[in-house]
Amino acid sequence: MAALDQKSPNVLLQSLCCRITGKSEAEVAHQFQYAVRVVGSNYAPTIERDEFLVSEKIKKELLKQRREGDVALFSELHRKLQTQGVLKHRWSVLYLLLSLCEDPRKPSRVGSYGALFAQALPRDAHSTPFYCTRPGSLPLSYPERSGPGGSQISTSMGTSGISSLGVYSLNGRTPTPQPLLAGHPPQTAGQQLGSRLAWALPNTSALAPTSRAPLGPPPLSTRAPRPRHDGDLTAEVGEAALVRDILYVFQGIDGKFIKMSNTDNCYKIDSKVVLCKSLRDTSSRLAELGWLHNKIRKYTDSRSLDRAFGLVGQSFCASLHQELKEYYRLLAVLHSQLQVEDDLGVESSLTLRRLLVWTYDPKVRLKILAALVDFCQGRKGGELASAVHAYGKTGDPQMRALVQHILSLVSHPILNFLYRWIYDGELEDTYHEFFVASDPTVKTDRLWHDKYSLRKSMIPTFITMDQARKVLLIGKSINFLHQVCHDRTSPGKITPASKSTDSPKDAAELLSDLEGAFQGKIDAAYFETSKYLLNVLNQNYLLLEHLQAMRRYLLLGQGDFIRHLMDLLKPELARPATTLYQHNLTGILETAVRATNAQYDNAEILKRLDVRLLEVSPGDTGWDVFSLDYHVEGPIATVFTRECMSHYLRVFNFLWRAKRMEYILTDIWKGQMCNAKLLKSMPELSGVLHQCHILANEMVHFIHQMQYYITFEVLECCWDELWNKVEKAQDLDHIIAAHEGFLDSVISRCLLDTNSRSLLNQLRAIFDQIIEFQSAQDSLYRSALEELTLRLQYEERKKQRDSEGEWGVTAEQEAEENRRIQEFQETIPKMRSQLRILTHFYQGIVQQFLVLIMTSPDESLRFLSFRLDFNEHYRARDPRLRASLGTTRGRRPPNI
Repeated sequence: MAALDQKSPNVLLQSLCCRITGKSEAEVAHQFQYAVRVVGSNYAPTIERDEFLVSEKIKKELLKQRREGDVALFSELHRKLQTQGVLKHRWSVLYLLLSLCEDPRKPSRVGSYGALFAQALPRDAHSTPFYCTRPGSLPLSYPERSGPGGSQISTSMGTSGISSLGVYSLNGRTPTPQPLLAGHPPQTAGQQLGSRLAWALPNTSALAPTSRAPLGPPPLSTRAPRPRHDGDLTAEVGEAALVRDILYVFQGIDGKFIKMSNTDNCYKIDSKVVLCKSLRDTSSRLAELGWLHNKIRKYTDSRSLDRAFGLVGQSFCASLHQELKEYYRLLAVLHSQLQVEDDLGVESSLTLRRLLVWTYDPKVRLKILAALVDFCQGRKGGELASAVHAYGKTGDPQMRALVQHILSLVSHPILNFLYRWIYDGELEDTYHEFFVASDPTVKTDRLWHDKYSLRKSMIPTFITMDQARKVLLIGKSINFLHQVCHDRTSPGKITPASKSTDSPKDAAELLSDLEGAFQGKIDAAYFETSKYLLNVLNQNYLLLEHLQAMRRYLLLGQGDFIRHLMDLLKPELARPATTLYQHNLTGILETAVRATNAQYDNAEILKRLDVRLLEVSPGDTGWDVFSLDYHVEGPIATVFTRECMSHYLRVFNFLWRAKRMEYILTDIWKGQMCNAKLLKSMPELSGVLHQCHILANEMVHFIHQMQYYITFEVLECCWDELWNKVEKAQDLDHIIAAHEGFLDSVISRCLLDTNSRSLLNQLRAIFDQIIEFQSAQDSLYRSALEELTLRLQYEERKKQRDSEGEWGVTAEQEAEENRRIQEFQETIPKMRSQLRILTHFYQGIVQQFLVLIMTSPDESLRFLSFRLDFNEHYRARDPRLRASLGTTRGRRPPNI
């Protein structure tokens, strides 16, 4: 034995071939190759795995030996064994006991095996693939029958009448599922019909032979004599002949009298056959069972080997095969009785009426399956599962149970896809059956936004849209962690995987509790994965700190830094835009950071802050092209996308321009305050200076109100709303949606969207008038100060000559002084008219701006018009504002 244990299986198999055939190793080479193919294949003898039939055969063997007491004892022990779950394969044990009790005087099996190997190899031993063998098929054979044209037609039920019960996968044949191969699997009431019928048929147990006879007409030598010739269609056909034809039709084979009509798409009795109306009607009703069988078989045969049909479609075909197997069990029992009665030469007890009763339940089930096949035509994947699920919404309990059983098989691959996606982040959907789609052409930086999406047509109806969205986010988060965040934590540590659907039974249990166990699994995986992802982004990549940096620097929230930066940049930005250099501006930016509270920010944030120069247009100054920039890369670029950064750039330019207006007006006010005392000695300028003061105050009021609106009513309110949403966010999509909503709201309320283009143009025109007013006032003060300097010099010279005892001035000098003063005074009306024109243009633009914001859908803008015209100055000038402002005052202002 020790020597045998050391030998390889091939050596042992070759020795067995030599022992059986009695030949040398060289002579059994072909038999050895054939044996290796048989052992390595899924070939199995065509033995019906029916526990009931095997137990009946054992009882018959005991009865032959006149051991009636042992029969009763065996029945009791078998009943107890069925009630216990000790043995999983009771059929195998019973078959072994049956084999052991066979008569030893029968020819030994070794001899038959020797004959098998001694013969020449089958012609298809090397050419026929192993899956061509039908391990679950009944060994049914039929003699040659005459066709309509008189030719002999040979039909074999092994190829056309019985379905192969093997399940075909996308990569070839896979082992048959356990419910199909188990010795005595759990059966429903409809599935036990074949076993129950064996008890219902009279004398079935007593007449059954020790081995099942093939289904079909017996050989001519064993048939009982018949009173007529079957080939004579002019004679009246008896019921027994119709019963035999009906059994053919049940299997989808044309009988001698009942044949398939291609034109009418149904089975019809030959018009030449003499038959009474009752038998003809009954036969037609029974023939519908064959039509239903053919319809289902046609669908399964066309789809079983179609790889593009996918795993879900193959599971659907497997469920149909499983239902057809139960149907074939019934046909086997019916034919067994017919065969036994033919062998004994007794009158057949099978009648059309009995067949009509016994096939009622199978007919109902086949009708359901045929209708389901029609309903599922052209569908695959999740769409096929949705069709099956929708068909189960009925009040018929039998139909609902059948469809639920099929749904458990069909949904099994979908649930396997789902669990592999949410627990491992893997998506192997070759035939696009799952409702999560992947685009392999998308690069890593767009993984979150574009790579994965929902294939809505493939979402099963028993999965809600919210569940599908969570499933998408779970797997997307796992892949985002691995590919973008480079986090090497295994998915099992992020979300402990629960028990998956290892079998259709588990899938059925899960589908029965979609709002409980299934929802719980989805929610648990969703919360754990999303929480882990947000922690990684916040702790490792400082997502929230970067978000606050955007608020402080690009939205001008860091006041001391922005003011000091403007002071430092003023000389540079006053120059033409073509003379600026980015490295000089970057140095000024670093100086402003070191001199303000910005220096205490995280170094990771400060190194991303930079200067950017926009595209230069003719006549632009540095103020028009300067912008701050913030570099984003890595995982945070998923939140701060290019579109978002372009929005930040637009808002910064708008806020920077508004801030510059405030800066200019501050300089204007400083100039007026500093020069007011100096120019008191020039009373001719009092009117012009008064005009300047009034216009400057109007502009200051307008800019202050706009700054208040932008800073508090827009930025602060939107930021507070964003921060609350970010703190409550459950996944990254919530943060992205809140951030995009924040930017959209800021863009819209800051008049930067397409709907507010006219308002923005008016506001820019007002800004241009402020810059022009600064230039006009600077020119006025420059001229006035030059004239004042000359007058003071003239008076100083006059005093100096008086102190020296001379005349102060000569007549020529005094005439020259008066002429110069006269010339200066002549320029004052020109200054006054320039200021008047500037004031008129400014007030006209503001008036038009007020009219436009009164028609805005934003309530805050409409109340802004009230604050801009608090003294009703513009209302008095334009009648269009009277009704509008009156309506606005009647409303309650919004809570800020």
